[in-house]
Amino acid sequence: MRSFSGLWILLAAMLWGTTGTAQSFTPAGTSPFVFGAMRLLIGGGALFLFVWIQGNYPWRYWLNLRIWIAALCMAAFQPLFFTAVSETGIAVGTVVAIGSAPVLAGLMEWVIHRKAPTLRWMIATGAALSGCILLFSTGTTITVEPVGVVLALGAGLSFAGYALVSKSLTKHSQQNAVVATIFSLSALFLLPTLFFFDLSWLADGKGLLAVLHLGVLTTGVAYVLFAKGLARVTSATAVTLTLAEPLTATLLGVLVVGEVLSAPSWMGVGLILVGMVVLSVPLKMRKYV
Repeated sequence: MRSFSGLWILLAAMLWGTTGTAQSFTPAGTSPFVFGAMRLLIGGGALFLFVWIQGNYPWRYWLNLRIWIAALCMAAFQPLFFTAVSETGIAVGTVVAIGSAPVLAGLMEWVIHRKAPTLRWMIATGAALSGCILLFSTGTTITVEPVGVVLALGAGLSFAGYALVSKSLTKHSQQNAVVATIFSLSALFLLPTLFFFDLSWLADGKGLLAVLHLGVLTTGVAYVLFAKGLARVTSATAVTLTLAEPLTATLLGVLVVGEVLSAPSWMGVGLILVGMVVLSVPLKMRKYV
């Protein structure tokens, strides 16, 4: 099933790409920070319940240092990303956070595992990152806030760290249990923050459905697929493939929300697709990926 590894990650990224559209259907004033915390709480809880019902849950995973590191990375990503977006805007925050993650993952893998990036990865990543920049070229005035950029880089580093550590955990025979433990811990880390925000919007039907969608599909299902694909590709390749997330979000914005894209944005869509195809389509020279 090695040839399908990239496709599992693409499916995960496509599910992540529905987050923005789901959030657009929630009541006005909903805190994106709370969304991140609730996403982990519901996703982690659903995963843990699913694995626990199957029986023989490996409680020893709660003592695994790498699982704690992965959980901290995922817990840190949520507030860093959402705060970065609020500080410096959606365009800059998203491009810096999501765009820096593949580069940082490649560098970390090179330094830690002595695995230099391949030419195929560099071409695909370059095309996809260029596409991301064009994708968010709306022609409007962009304000770059240094604090927001730093936070966005922190979000990118957190996700890259999660992917790198998770790669070493995918060798476990019980991958679902590993993912369930990581997200249960992440949820526990962010749980105290919920006491400082208004949660009354959860009583609204649309708000509750949106949160359930985020927790079950964009977290529980998506990260199981991500771990499945990560088991057979490098962490750098996996993180580059997740750039299908902004692509999916953009296309959903056009098809569902009715947004209109500029010509440069459509060029960006094309470049991201090129990067995804270069990395995900199986080749006979697969060993060079």
